[in-house]
Amino acid sequence: MTATDRAIQLVQTAAQAAADRLAHDIIAYDVSDVLSITDAFVLASAPNDRQVKSIVDEIEARLQKEHDAKPVRREGDRDARWILLDYVDVVVHVQHSEERVFYALERLWKDCPELPLPEDAVKTKGRGEEHAALSARADEDAS
Repeated sequence: MTATDRAIQLVQTAAQAAADRLAHDIIAYDVSDVLSITDAFVLASAPNDRQVKSIVDEIEARLQKEHDAKPVRREGDRDARWILLDYVDVVVHVQHSEERVFYALERLWKDCPELPLPEDAVKTKGRGEEHAALSARADEDAS
């Protein structure tokens, strides 16, 4: 079994929305063969809580506008460290960069095929590491 056409459309839109809000390391997996509850996961991260919320808000707005899709569940708003949007066909995880490293969801789903993403989303790969290195250098310079 593979992800449905609708799931792939939602993934593409969610990934582009995340990229437009400067998310880091956007990736999507077709999990339809190993999970019966959804077809795909989208993972994205950001260096701070405010940006995590901004990315999530943009994804929600775009999926509503372009696909008339509303999440059936939204979790994690209070701390904005890891917000989950469940669209049934697709589950979107937007994590603070520290949570992304700690939970390493990519390791859990590495055996699942990656779904193609828009070019802007593909370009975000490795940006989390770049941002962390820049922040570390700035901290060193400040001390």
